[in-house]
Amino acid sequence: MAGTPYPNPITPAHTHVGWIGIGVMGAAMASRLLSAGYSLTVYARNTSKSHSLQSQGAQLSNSPLELAQSCDVVFTMVGHPPDVRQIVLEKDGVLSGLNPNCATVDMTSSHPALAREIFAAARGKNCWAVDAPVSGGDVGAREGKLAIFAGGDRGIVEWLSPLFEIMGKVTYVGGAGCGQSCKIANQIVVGANLIGLSEGLVFAKRAGLDKRQFLEAVRGGAAGSMAMELFGERMIDRDFRPGGFAEYMVKDLGMGVDVVEEGDDGRVVVLPGAALCKQLFSGMVANGDGKFGTQGLMTVIERINGK
Repeated sequence: MAGTPYPNPITPAHTHVGWIGIGVMGAAMASRLLSAGYSLTVYARNTSKSHSLQSQGAQLSNSPLELAQSCDVVFTMVGHPPDVRQIVLEKDGVLSGLNPNCATVDMTSSHPALAREIFAAARGKNCWAVDAPVSGGDVGAREGKLAIFAGGDRGIVEWLSPLFEIMGKVTYVGGAGCGQSCKIANQIVVGANLIGLSEGLVFAKRAGLDKRQFLEAVRGGAAGSMAMELFGERMIDRDFRPGGFAEYMVKDLGMGVDVVEEGDDGRVVVLPGAALCKQLFSGMVANGDGKFGTQGLMTVIERINGK
């Protein structure tokens, strides 16, 4: 057993960190923790994904339960809410092995109701759970400039701040589930920005404008956005490599617009723009482009316009 259960201060010398989910963003975030001097153990269904982190000094665990038994803080960043449930809550999951006063932190974009369920289950074991999804894509993950939305107990979030600060800027947004709700709201705004950017670029090209000159002309005005800075050049270059998969936007937006179907306490909000955005990203998936980055939304607008 490692030696830093809450409230002992988190330090590279004493805190053992676990990481589950080493995709594009998860691997970059885990790598930053290793570079900061933390002992890190990873679990991956596909062990070949762990080779790069192992070369940096990470240890490999055989199961989420085994990993949790040896770690003070366990981060999860997987694909979908059912994956979170399996990894954290089910038999041989993280909470089966987590020691008292240790914490599990889910950075997956998941459902607020599931985050509340995990928090309650963790407290039932005298452990802690934080939901802390992120925004900023692969670039933010590599550079440690992610926006992190943390829900749960404020004191635990503050305790975890030495780890969060390595990955980006954390904002405490409320009780369990609020981190996930904040991420859904974030995706609603990002999606709307991507629609506007996609349509603006398609229109600019059809109007005979130079697309790079168009971006340069408008980025300093009201049309400028972080989405433009992150994705504008990639869209022009048709670089659709994923920082976050388009199919995940369908999931994230769905958790906002399909709240009645999810039965989340009847918290009904009518979101016509988000519903349209979800349909356009669903079009990407239907076109076989679900593994493109979200900047690939432009391809749907192009198809509608006959390209």
